[in-house]
Amino acid sequence: MLGVGANSIDFVYRLPAYPEPAGPFSKMRIREQAICCGGQTATALATCVSLGLTAKYVGATGTDENGSRIRVELARRGIDTTDAVIRDIPNQFAIIMVDEERGERIVLWDRDERLKLRPRDLPADTIASARLVHVDDVDQPAAIAAGDMARDAGLPVTSDIDRVTDLTPALQALRESHHSMLIVTLGARGAVALHEDRFIVSPGFPIHAIDTTGAGDVFRGGLVYALLQEWAPERALRFANAAAAVSCTRLGALNGVPTLAEIEETMRPESGGRQPLEVGPASG
Repeated sequence: MLGVGANSIDFVYRLPAYPEPAGPFSKMRIREQAICCGGQTATALATCVSLGLTAKYVGATGTDENGSRIRVELARRGIDTTDAVIRDIPNQFAIIMVDEERGERIVLWDRDERLKLRPRDLPADTIASARLVHVDDVDQPAAIAAGDMARDAGLPVTSDIDRVTDLTPALQALRESHHSMLIVTLGARGAVALHEDRFIVSPGFPIHAIDTTGAGDVFRGGLVYALLQEWAPERALRFANAAAAVSCTRLGALNGVPTLAEIEETMRPESGGRQPLEVGPASG
């Protein structure tokens, strides 16, 4: 599979609580800290490789220490970066503050505008030869171009839509032009999906969350794996939910990428988590 999108170096700090401008949480000692690799597409690809797929990354990296770190880490995990773009500027990075009580996080990030991936940076032959193309919404013109190239080649396309902009189509328009599946992740509550005319509710798994960073990206990696196995939507959603649950038990995005054995263990009936439910035909 091929992933087109973002990467990041994350400076993760585990704190007793969220910072406040006054009171006992205006000054806190850091409980745990780590420098981790992440980013939407990079984390999804790492998940796919951990589950046994082959993956190639197309995105922009910098020439600083952070850029070198992400390229080394992706290569170490078996992700092909030969089509990644290297620009003589700093890499994207983020400061992530994690509340140790709930595992929820606040993300502060910065990205040089010159890291933007452009449609002309896309390797058309590589896209056409992939089994599936996954894009995120960071550099939207490039993501749209990659999706169009993949669709023209008859390939399935998955997309991570994290924000609404002028380039983000309405869900109704998406459904009219793509007769597949639309999914909304709900954090600890799992996910819901609209598949053809069916609305499916897939509950989450009970866990003690350490860090939710990257959980959505791991979910998408698990979903891509399930789609390529041609599983039914209910099974695919349950598998992706389990993958995301495992990722929340460790600090960091790529550090939280699960193995197939860990996901299967989480899905065992005694591990908890209800089966997906088909609520009924979607209206409208």
